[in-house]
Amino acid sequence: MKPYYPDLVKEIYESELSGKQGHHKTVFLHRVSTLEVSRYLEYYLWPNFDPDSASFEHVMTAWVCFSDNKDLFKAFLERVLRLKKQARTLSIAENTNYLLFMINLFQSLEDDIVSQTVLKLASLRVWSCLSPGRFQMEMCLNPNLIKKWKKMIKKESKVAEKRGEPFDLLSKLEVKFVKNLIEEFLEILDSQVFSDHEDSQLGGLKQVDNGCVLYCERFMEFLMDLLSQLPTRRFLRPVVADVALYEGFEINDHTGKQLSDDNVLVAHYSRVKTFQLLTFEKVPKLNELALSDVGSMHRRSDLSKELSVLSPEELKDLVCDKLKLVSEKDSWTERVDFLLEVMVSFLEKRQSQKEAINALPLYPNEQIMWDESLVPSVNYSGEGCQALPKLNLQFLTLHDYLLRNFNLFRLESTYEIREDIQEAIPHLLAYINIEGETAFRGWSRMGVPIKEFKIKEVKQPNIGEVKPAAVTADVTFSISIHNAQVRSEWNSLKEHDVLFLLSIRPSFEPLSSEEAAKLTVPERLGLQFVRGCEVIEIRDEEGGLMNDFTGRIKRDEWKPPKGELRTVTVALDTAQYFMDVNDIAEKGADDVYGKFNILLRRKPKENNFKAILESIRDLMNESLLDFKDTFVDADHLTRSFPDYQVCFTGPDGTGISNPEPPFRLKFPMAMKSSSLVLPGTAK
Repeated sequence: MKPYYPDLVKEIYESELSGKQGHHKTVFLHRVSTLEVSRYLEYYLWPNFDPDSASFEHVMTAWVCFSDNKDLFKAFLERVLRLKKQARTLSIAENTNYLLFMINLFQSLEDDIVSQTVLKLASLRVWSCLSPGRFQMEMCLNPNLIKKWKKMIKKESKVAEKRGEPFDLLSKLEVKFVKNLIEEFLEILDSQVFSDHEDSQLGGLKQVDNGCVLYCERFMEFLMDLLSQLPTRRFLRPVVADVALYEGFEINDHTGKQLSDDNVLVAHYSRVKTFQLLTFEKVPKLNELALSDVGSMHRRSDLSKELSVLSPEELKDLVCDKLKLVSEKDSWTERVDFLLEVMVSFLEKRQSQKEAINALPLYPNEQIMWDESLVPSVNYSGEGCQALPKLNLQFLTLHDYLLRNFNLFRLESTYEIREDIQEAIPHLLAYINIEGETAFRGWSRMGVPIKEFKIKEVKQPNIGEVKPAAVTADVTFSISIHNAQVRSEWNSLKEHDVLFLLSIRPSFEPLSSEEAAKLTVPERLGLQFVRGCEVIEIRDEEGGLMNDFTGRIKRDEWKPPKGELRTVTVALDTAQYFMDVNDIAEKGADDVYGKFNILLRRKPKENNFKAILESIRDLMNESLLDFKDTFVDADHLTRSFPDYQVCFTGPDGTGISNPEPPFRLKFPMAMKSSSLVLPGTAK
């Protein structure tokens, strides 16, 4: 073993890993890579690690560990958890690195040593730090935990008595660990993100500390990870109940059962009813709200307006004393906006994940395509935090798994579509002609100018929906400027092919290189709008139907397409159309559908994203999963689900003795627990 010099470890940490050289950074990854190549951890840090005497720098340096010595590795993890209790205050960069390590820990629950150590931070004990009212509410909602809580208290008190120590759960590290991190985050968010110095380039606005912003991003990632896994979500959700996406996910935190929309709605109505009974009896100023129908209390704006009649003292009394949503000792209760937000979050009806997905356009538009926070244009270095869902070993429900895949695939396809648009537009050489309209000097293989665009039909919404049932349009274009090969490609358009409608309006004067560098990509290209559509049919110049596979034209009646004009009937995205029409009516936005001048196609092999997204969305909306030709026969299907009793029924619901594939499967709402679940999921 090489001689160990603690000062050398301290020097390397201070100079290479502490982040002091660049305050906005966490760790310079190339420096970490250099240390990894030199086997600094394996040959120097780890052999000389002592959990009791190791220095602060030694522990902070040894983030990435291996578990050859399980006892020592466990001691190392426990020492890491105790770092926050040391007298030394961590810098923003060190706090960010600490969070990054915790994120990696909670993403490694399949490791026994890791799960045994970190799941203590997400046990029933953490409810000790809840406000009394919130604790009582959680126990009333989960009466089966009362006995478990009493048993735990009795056991802990006996242990404390044997040690001759006073019994206090709040003194234990694992009880307040997550809450302390939350309080630290709120303090940094409130006081350190914006500096006291003003930036003249931003019109006198306060400067933003990039290091603090990165810390806040990592903290939100940490909370999302805690709530997106059942072992950690089960008891931590009440503690971190302010994270919107996963905090309100449709799942029973303790059984893991997925909740239907009806279950969620009934719970919402019950909560509102209880609130109305309380306010009718105890808060006369809110009698109008107490007598209102539930449907009128869904919107945040209406709730805020109704609650604003209360004075700050009355609002605090309602939140802290009567509803007991927040402890009176919480310093944030002095802020009226905080109390209002607590009340609105408690009462508002949240949109379900299914409703959100159904209301989402399947085609990307120009806003999503060039939103760097969603679809970054640079390679990810690993130093920042990406606003993307994670594909872990664990998912809350099948719905959660499908939702994450839907979002990831949607963004991935958006990136590819954006690249195709950026490649095609420059070849068109758009300019403003003497009439002040957009014209094109060049040509592109994948894009053609539109001669005419006309909305053909807008169908009434289906019952229970607000978006139109269908929106169709006719798009006319010419293929005269293309050679035979490209003409053939455009003539090959068929039903269900996906196209994109673009609106291009270039600058009147050519841009210099300096001016172009200051503009965004859409501004440089003159791109205003992007909308997707799906081909229904295509006709030639004389109205003859082309590429019909529905049987309307017999094979012996087929004729070559006539002329150079083509008219394609397309189906527009109804959700996007509804949003656009609303923006025009309410905000006075531009009429998107009157400005399209380019029709863009993509290579067929790369253009199947809509079908995939539709399939995922359909799976999220249906209780039946169509496995098509997955199973060879009924015996194959039965053997694939050994833990379940498989029953075969026909369309009328009666049993079938000799079922034949394909099969559609309906799974029970409460899935049987498996011995293969990760540690902590069955507790």
